[in-house]
Amino acid sequence: MKLSYVTDSLAHLSLEEVLTYITKQDVYHIELATGGWSPAPHVNLQQLLNDEQSFTEFKQLLERYQVDVVALNCSGNPLAPGELGKEHRKVTTDTFKLAEKLGVKKIVMMSGLPAASPKDTMPNWITTTVSWPPELKDALDYQWNDVAIPYWKKLVEVAKSHGIEKIALENFSAQLVYNPETLLHLRNAVDPIIGMNLDPSHLLWVGADPIQCARRLEGAIHHVHGKDVRIEDGVADVTTLLETREIDDVKHRAWNYVAVGYGQDLQWWKTFFSVVRMVGYEGFVSLEMEDLTMSPEAGVDASIAALKQVLV
Repeated sequence: MKLSYVTDSLAHLSLEEVLTYITKQDVYHIELATGGWSPAPHVNLQQLLNDEQSFTEFKQLLERYQVDVVALNCSGNPLAPGELGKEHRKVTTDTFKLAEKLGVKKIVMMSGLPAASPKDTMPNWITTTVSWPPELKDALDYQWNDVAIPYWKKLVEVAKSHGIEKIALENFSAQLVYNPETLLHLRNAVDPIIGMNLDPSHLLWVGADPIQCARRLEGAIHHVHGKDVRIEDGVADVTTLLETREIDDVKHRAWNYVAVGYGQDLQWWKTFFSVVRMVGYEGFVSLEMEDLTMSPEAGVDASIAALKQVLV
């Protein structure tokens, strides 16, 4: 496995500044955000699609620094009702078009989360038993069978028409796909082009074991994020891991995203990557750094140093 870098972690820098920064640390592969939840600080999607001079200059910049784009990331909620879903669906299909122009074969995104009924205006993440109240069972059935599976069946055909070979869904909260079971449910219902973007940080805070999740996902891991989380002892013991505080209220949260090695020790990371490799994944590991307890540069530096020690 090789190290790549999610450019949003240095969103305050220009793309050229990011490339300068990471190549000085011998990182020559990037995962580039094109929109959705990301403001896409380094990509003007429409400009790259419609202005050939801008596209040429973009390609020349990457070539000058000898950096390859290993994946485009359009994570958002394409299943949301209303304008948000419409916007994110367009970003998704436009990202496929850009991937074709760049020769990129992998898209990182999220499954999306629908409303609980055709009349609802807000997505609804159902995370409790559907035995009570019984309406939840009908809502979950609607989300999967009336919205998600039909959408994804159509979308994978669009992806294939643009040369996409893998769609890696991040196991993020407030998405239909958030663990191995839900990923495999969608994959089996739709197409094996769909796999997991295995992000251990999200699995850890919901109480799963990412190492055992990797075993369960044998053959279905399409991408991996190098991202850590720390459960904050004392706070989590009282408030539980269900967390609604703002992401920057780090002192009072039950868990926080942290630089790699600041949540799980390096022996844990060695075991994680060993198992990921054992079940057949030999692709890229993209560093995604969202530690708000330190500067972006400090977090990126610490994470790159840690990942270089465990990606052997």
